[in-house]
Amino acid sequence: MAVLQESPYLLYSDGKGNIFEDTSLYAVGRAGWDAFPVPVEDWIELPEGGNLYELPGRRAIGIDVNTGEMRLCEKGWAAAAFIPPAHTGLYLAAYETSHDAPTLPLFCYTAAAWHNDKFYVPAVRIEQDIRQECGGFNDVKIQTGVADFLKAYPHNRLVKHLAEKCCLTYNCPAARNYFMGRWECPIPSSPACNANCIGCISFQPTDEEIVSTQDRLTFKPSAEEIVEFTVPHLESAPFPIVSFGQGCEGEPLLMWETIRRSIIEIRKHTSKGSININTNGSKPDAVKALCEVGLNSIRVSTNSARKHIYDPYYRPNNYQFEDIIESLKVMRSYGGWASINYFVFPGMTDSVEEYEALRKLIIDTDLSMIQWRNFNIDPDWYLGKIGYHGETEMLGVKQMQELIREEFPHLKFGYFNPPMERIKGDYEVDFAH
Repeated sequence: MAVLQESPYLLYSDGKGNIFEDTSLYAVGRAGWDAFPVPVEDWIELPEGGNLYELPGRRAIGIDVNTGEMRLCEKGWAAAAFIPPAHTGLYLAAYETSHDAPTLPLFCYTAAAWHNDKFYVPAVRIEQDIRQECGGFNDVKIQTGVADFLKAYPHNRLVKHLAEKCCLTYNCPAARNYFMGRWECPIPSSPACNANCIGCISFQPTDEEIVSTQDRLTFKPSAEEIVEFTVPHLESAPFPIVSFGQGCEGEPLLMWETIRRSIIEIRKHTSKGSININTNGSKPDAVKALCEVGLNSIRVSTNSARKHIYDPYYRPNNYQFEDIIESLKVMRSYGGWASINYFVFPGMTDSVEEYEALRKLIIDTDLSMIQWRNFNIDPDWYLGKIGYHGETEMLGVKQMQELIREEFPHLKFGYFNPPMERIKGDYEVDFAH
């Protein structure tokens, strides 16, 4: 991959779906509320599967190639990149927002630039697992898999939901992998939730200015429906995982009794693979009940290791931030794998205060892994919603990652839930290649 020797140029959109470079301006990045020069070594080629967006009502900020001063690009609207899974963005797109600009939909908005006929983004590849690489999906195999599975499980509402909604409507990578018979199998489990996340992708109030990107699960699956399609997957898939809790649903721990019954039944039929739950970690007692019957791993989502940043985003009902910490501890006390699904927001995630809070969380919970995820949200809207005014000092996402790696060499970095082979074997080798 090409390593840049000089700063790349700013990108802008003409409002008609065309992207241009502005050779009078070098691209910069955003952290928190402010724009910053991006170190040349932080730019990588836009990975395959990445996309570019126009940001209507927003003027890009760049550095004038002649004066070295920051100024706006008045030629069109700002542009940003969606970077594909397995990569973590280091800077957001930098722009000035007009008062009448529409709120951006729920995607990530990484800085993007142009140099020598190639698009660049400030990012790192945090994960070598290829399970969600665009080039790895075979549409013919997926369509065949959908037809075969619907025929094999004609009365299973979950298989129907995964086929018709997740796979064919939303192109969910986890669902597409399931119908290709490999790796991680999603198990949507709960139509309800006990958080009111402002960036929820499956439910938004009708009076909100953003819309959810997908429809939420509308029924409560039975343990029998869950067991019927997950046991064959665990038995036959390479590096098999079954995961309760997906983006198209509420909080799976609200359905813990059904999940508990299904885990007991799954383990009567097969000892293979890993049973995982993706959760907000709100019910430590439920996590304990699930660990007792064979839950292998947990992934708890959070936008911060600090309660005062967590609460205004998640807006929890009948649970508190301390519960998510306790759930991680419970999993580790049973010898299981505990990850956080860490929503990276440059300028907030990489502040000195957040770094200290994350260190404490890692130590207190004996955390196994951080999944460094890109935060899919309009930056201005998010910061305004949670009443965030800025941090005193920032480390930079890359430096923060380096400091955490140095202090906690046994803590794993990644983007996906690891299979049992990777947890128990060689973390650097035993996964989807």
